[in-house]
Amino acid sequence: MKALLLGGAGFIGLHLARRLAGDGHEVCIVDDFSRGRDDVELAELSRSPLVDVRPGDLTDPATWQRLPHGWDQVYLLAAVVGVRNVEADPARVVRVNTFSALHLLDWLLPGDRVFFASTSEVYAGSVDAGIAPVPTGETTPVTVGDVTAPRYAYAVSKLLGEAAFIHGARAKGFDAVVGRFHNVYGPRMGTDHAIPEMALRALRGESPFSVPGADQTRAFCYVDDAVEAILRLMACPDAAGRIVHIGDDTAETNIADLAKLVLRVTGADAALEPVEGAPGSVTRRCPDLGLLRALTGYRPSVDLEEGVRRTVEWYRGWAAR
Repeated sequence: MKALLLGGAGFIGLHLARRLAGDGHEVCIVDDFSRGRDDVELAELSRSPLVDVRPGDLTDPATWQRLPHGWDQVYLLAAVVGVRNVEADPARVVRVNTFSALHLLDWLLPGDRVFFASTSEVYAGSVDAGIAPVPTGETTPVTVGDVTAPRYAYAVSKLLGEAAFIHGARAKGFDAVVGRFHNVYGPRMGTDHAIPEMALRALRGESPFSVPGADQTRAFCYVDDAVEAILRLMACPDAAGRIVHIGDDTAETNIADLAKLVLRVTGADAALEPVEGAPGSVTRRCPDLGLLRALTGYRPSVDLEEGVRRTVEWYRGWAAR
C-alpha cells in the first residue's frame, strides 16, 4: 500500500508513519517542519527505504501542483494545534487549517480515500451550554458559544474541514473518513499539553506542584491506540462518509489524580496546588466510542499508567538532550 501523510512529521503523523512503514507500506510524508528540522526520530525514520520525506507548505497551491497522485490512502493531519498557539494567533489557525483542507479537497480524485483529523473541541460550546451528554456521541449538536473568542478558532476550522470532506466526497466521488480525536497523548506531542507539560515540571522538581483545572476530568488516549483506531477506520468500507470518535473511554480520570500519577512515575515528591483551569476549558470530556467499536471492533490496549510511564520516559530523554 502507498500512503500519503500530510503533516506526517507532527505528533500523531510520525507515529502513524512509523506504524505504516513497520507494516511494510510505502509512506510519503509532506510537512512544513514548523516543529523544527532538528528531529532525531524523523531523521531515523527517513532512512527507511519505504519512507519519503518532502518539504511542503500545504497552504501554498504550488505544493499541490508538485504532488503526484496515485495513493491508496491520504491522511490530513497538518494543523495548528495547542491552546497557547490558538490563543496567540487565532487568525493563523483559521488560515492554515482551512487552506490545507480546501487545497486537498480540490486536489483529490474520484476513488481516493482520505482521513481528516478533527477534534473533540467541536463540542466545547455544547458542553458549556449544558446540551452535550458525557460520554459524548457523534450525533451530539455542536455549537459555537462565541465566534469572537480566540479559542473557538480551532474548533471552527475543524468543523469547516469536516463539512468540506463529507460533502466534497459525495460531489467528487472519493471516500472520506473524519476522526474526532479526544485527548490523544504520548511521546513527541510538544510541551503545551497536559501530560507532557506536567511531566516536564515534575522532572524539574517543581514544588508545590501547580494543577490547573484540578477538578476537571478527561479521558486520555495513548497515541498507539489512536493510530490503531485510524488504521481500522481506513480499512473499513462502512466508515466512508462517517464522523467517528477516536479516544479511550476506559481511562477517564480527574486531573488532580493525573498529577499524582505523573509525580509518582517521575519519582517527584511535591504537594499539589490546585489552580483555575484555562479560560474556556470544559469541566468533563469523554467520548462515546460505540460507533468506532461497531465499525472496527477497536479496544484500547495501553492503560493510563503505562501510557504516562512511556510518555514520561520519552520526555526525560528529550529534556536531557
